[in-house]
Amino acid sequence: MAEFSETETGQAEKRRRRSRKGEERRAKILTAAMRRFAEDGYQNAAIGDIARDVGLSLPGLLHHFPTKVDLLLAILAKRDLESADFIGHYRSDLPGLLKGMVEIFRRNAGMIEVVRAFAILNAESLMKDHPAKAWFLDRATDMQNGIAATFERAIADGSIDGGIDSRAMAAELIAVMDGLQMLWLRDPDRFDMVGGLEAYVDRLLASLGLKP
Repeated sequence: MAEFSETETGQAEKRRRRSRKGEERRAKILTAAMRRFAEDGYQNAAIGDIARDVGLSLPGLLHHFPTKVDLLLAILAKRDLESADFIGHYRSDLPGLLKGMVEIFRRNAGMIEVVRAFAILNAESLMKDHPAKAWFLDRATDMQNGIAATFERAIADGSIDGGIDSRAMAAELIAVMDGLQMLWLRDPDRFDMVGGLEAYVDRLLASLGLKP
């Protein structure tokens, strides 16, 4: 068994501390950037303002994220991973997937600034040459494909009518979720997006002959 000197052990511990500190700082930068994107939009947000928000110089922030595009892509990747981990528990069948969407809305209701930032980025990504254009397109395509595949499995096992257009149902679900979310973002104190989606899902399950 290899033995390590006290000096080597101490150096390894310092590296671990630096690594943890770096991860914590990156997380703070991403949180501050999300807030700025929610307030100003990606195009108008200044990376220098984000640096000041976390008490860093501009070179200090650029050490972690060399460009604003790198910062944006890191935010998108983090959000995508969190959403994939969350929805993964509900993919077993169609009722589970639909109920999982309600739970995502329930979780999102507690993080309005994050949801607002993504709604703004999503809209901005429609602009020509926007750095997140491909990411949001791929995300929308993957979401529609995933929902459609769940409907197709339900058709294949006889749970729902075989005449249902799975891709059209997926598009409808995405449109309902986007619309409810937008209404909530405009007036979160008066509009219940979770209740709205929950009622829609219950009606959909009933129309499909499935238990709500």
